[in-house]
Amino acid sequence: MKVVFMGTPEFSVPVLETLARDHEVVCVYSQPPRPAGRGKKDRPSPVQARAEGLGLPVRHPVSLKSAEAQAEFAALGADVAVVVAYGLILPQPVLDAPRHGCLNIHASLLPRWRGAAPIHRAIMAGDAETGICIMQMEAGLDTGPVLLREAVAIGADETTGQLHDRLSGMGARLIGTALAQLPDLHPEVQAAEGVTYASKIDKSEAQVDWTRPATEVDRLIRGLSPFPGAWCQIGGERVKLLGSHLAEGQGAPGQVLHGLTVACGGGAVAVTLAQREGKKPMAPDAFLRGFALPDRLV
Repeated sequence: MKVVFMGTPEFSVPVLETLARDHEVVCVYSQPPRPAGRGKKDRPSPVQARAEGLGLPVRHPVSLKSAEAQAEFAALGADVAVVVAYGLILPQPVLDAPRHGCLNIHASLLPRWRGAAPIHRAIMAGDAETGICIMQMEAGLDTGPVLLREAVAIGADETTGQLHDRLSGMGARLIGTALAQLPDLHPEVQAAEGVTYASKIDKSEAQVDWTRPATEVDRLIRGLSPFPGAWCQIGGERVKLLGSHLAEGQGAPGQVLHGLTVACGGGAVAVTLAQREGKKPMAPDAFLRGFALPDRLV
């Protein structure tokens, strides 16, 4: 099958590798290189880097709205386009160009968590499960009918980074199944009930409020790990908290009970991974070595 692949971050790479192994990838679309690293030099996206490693042609237009860009896309003569975390809105002529349209791999159980940050939001909301949907794309934001879906439980201590990796592999496997069965799949219209939106994570959400219940603090820490990272002030230094679980204990909000176990506004949270500015993430024993904590965190 002739496939156009459209994706940008690391999450999309396993899907690209699966498609390149099993199908003819006629072109890869990705976001343009962005300044990154200390030198702020333009760096290609993970998808572009992997596509070039596979010897695949890559395009990175800043928009697909022009007639020229749409004509170039249509001229590829694709049977299907596979889209996962691409980052550009696809105009209707692009959606209509492939023979079987455009399929999106979305990391939630639609219609829950349409939008930009479904993995983060599922953990932050305390969802028991999430999953992957293979969706036939249409003009609305993640509103199209679902061709395949698969659910997975969210681990009690799981971070967004860990769940991201599991769902990335699941998406690669599921799109392989969808393309193999495409003529026989029956699109399922999304339910009108249960629609939620996973808005983009704002860095203003990341500061830990120890007056919140321990369940909320734990979900915030795990949901924002590894990026952008929940944080608190310790001795005037901003420290990222990148792993946690619920713990026994009570105290005033922010009170350090022992080690890196901190009281919240009801219950306590044990921080299992923390990162000082300019340092690597560390487990509690290593983090506390030579770094005295105050009696109370803010």
